[in-house]
Amino acid sequence: MRHTTTMTVRVSGALSDFVAANVGETGAYESVSEYVRDLIRRDKARAEREAFERLKAELARAFAAPDDSYHALSASEVIAKHNAPPGA
Repeated sequence: MRHTTTMTVRVSGALSDFVAANVGETGAYESVSEYVRDLIRRDKARAEREAFERLKAELARAFAAPDDSYHALSASEVIAKHNAPPGA
């Protein structure tokens, strides 16, 4: 179930002017809320793209490794390795 959260954001000076230029009759957005929601969606999409690119790079490195560098791991070993502190 989705819920709505009301947030208050204060901007001033050049940031306020920039937002005002993008909202209303002369801007691309009808309201500040619409503008902020679009910015958040774009940032979320960017973060997801970056995570996917990191995954693709990791998979490319794994597939490029020689076959003899692989060794079998059980599910519990994978989980333990994932939960281990970095560098452990």
